[in-house]
Amino acid sequence: MLDETLQSQLRAYLTKIVQPVELIASLDESQGAQEMRALLETIASLTDKVSVRLDGQQTRRPSFQIRRVGTSTSLQFAAVPLGHEFTSLVLALLWSGGHPPKVDEASIESIRSLSSSLRFEIFMSLSCHNCPDVVQALTLMSVINPNVETVVIDGALYQDEVTARQIMAVPMVFLNGELFGSGRMSLEEILAKLDTNSADKERAKIDAKAPYDVLIVGGGPAGAAAAVYAARKGLRTGIAAERFGGQTNDTLGIENYISVLETNGPKFAADLEAHVRHYDVEIMNLQRVEKLVPAAKPGDLVEVVMNHGGTLRSRSVILATGARWRNVNVPGESEYRNRGVAYCPHCDGPLFKGKRVAVIGGGNSGVEAAIDLAGVVGHVTVVEFMDQLKADAVLVSKLKSLPNVSIIVNAQTTEIHGDGKTVNALSYKDRANGQAHRIDLEGVFVQIGLVPNTEFLKGTIELSRFGEIVVDHHGATNAHGVFAAGDATTVPYKQIVIAAGDGAKAALGAFDYLIRSSAPPVEAAAA
Repeated sequence: MLDETLQSQLRAYLTKIVQPVELIASLDESQGAQEMRALLETIASLTDKVSVRLDGQQTRRPSFQIRRVGTSTSLQFAAVPLGHEFTSLVLALLWSGGHPPKVDEASIESIRSLSSSLRFEIFMSLSCHNCPDVVQALTLMSVINPNVETVVIDGALYQDEVTARQIMAVPMVFLNGELFGSGRMSLEEILAKLDTNSADKERAKIDAKAPYDVLIVGGGPAGAAAAVYAARKGLRTGIAAERFGGQTNDTLGIENYISVLETNGPKFAADLEAHVRHYDVEIMNLQRVEKLVPAAKPGDLVEVVMNHGGTLRSRSVILATGARWRNVNVPGESEYRNRGVAYCPHCDGPLFKGKRVAVIGGGNSGVEAAIDLAGVVGHVTVVEFMDQLKADAVLVSKLKSLPNVSIIVNAQTTEIHGDGKTVNALSYKDRANGQAHRIDLEGVFVQIGLVPNTEFLKGTIELSRFGEIVVDHHGATNAHGVFAAGDATTVPYKQIVIAAGDGAKAALGAFDYLIRSSAPPVEAAAA
């Protein structure tokens, strides 16, 4: 199950365990149980600090608990955590064995202060690159606080339960039997949702911040590059980000960032944050901007108001708010979001194993999604608005070679249907003759491009007709002290490498602005 190289690496990690850990398995006769037992016994063979018991009494089988000997913590994996979740398993072992987590003390104290009984169930898939963050956050909480119970469930291993609970997107988290949240969530976000006074605390903390020289809104490639360049100029720099890494968190493979032959989105996002933290940059996560107040004249402060009411102030601001997946905006889309309507084929594809799905969109993202899904689902129908697919020729050729793919072009999606619980069909109009058609299916993946995150700027900053921030060749907007970079701007070609260069350019533009706006008037200098 684990090759020699992986076993060697795991053995080295397991040396960090300082207190004995036991793996308590609840097994049955299934193939999954055999694989689980083999994995657990392999782990135990690599260190004398881990032992395996086969007398587990959990009703969900196969599953296993990870528990520090002599404690009452409750952490359970109803999964064979390989793939993206292997790191989650290793961290759970280390934390249970007394190895300290790389988490700030404030978060650890927040976890310890949870006094009520919390039972989390997280449904994930081993191919989901958004799931590990949530799994690891909830795992850590259960290791630190015995009031927190966490059960990690592989949806592919428990298809009947997935169907019964109508889970059609991962990660999906239930707290004490009720839906708690879906999609990527950080430890900070989870703790904030549990703390009903978190907004008041955050507002007070934000209001107390001293003004910055450069404040960057957004933590994607553009925002990260801007922060590095600004900090290296010796400027007091801050980043207010809703989710550090931005869209890259939702990207599976990255193979076109120059000098990095191959990486994945979550790792790239983590590397961005690590690079920024290397400098004296203050990072403020979970911050959603509600309003921007530009400087009245050069030299005045720009104000950035958050949705919780707190206000940050800075001598200059760089907007790097990025973009998000565009909605198809037809009846049924919002009603069946996460109930058959999905946006991440890598995350949610395994939940549609053997089923019929459609991909709306024939560009690169849509065709790549269809190719990916074709290896998992029963059948894929690609629905494209234009009269031909817009993706690169090599992708189109690959798509057409797959036996379980249909392609419909010149098709305008008109409605996504459901039975009140889940998706069961998609309707489209043939744009050539106006005829209406209906496709029976169980899932719809929307892949029709991006929309800039700039709604809060309307009436404040000049925007294009597409909602993009209009910038000049220095990254400056039409407002004093406000610059912009990346996918939220009018700069063409929305690519990671372009966004990063754009962020560097905006930081240099802001630096030049600060020099000029803080210089004495020409008359005074001459005198």
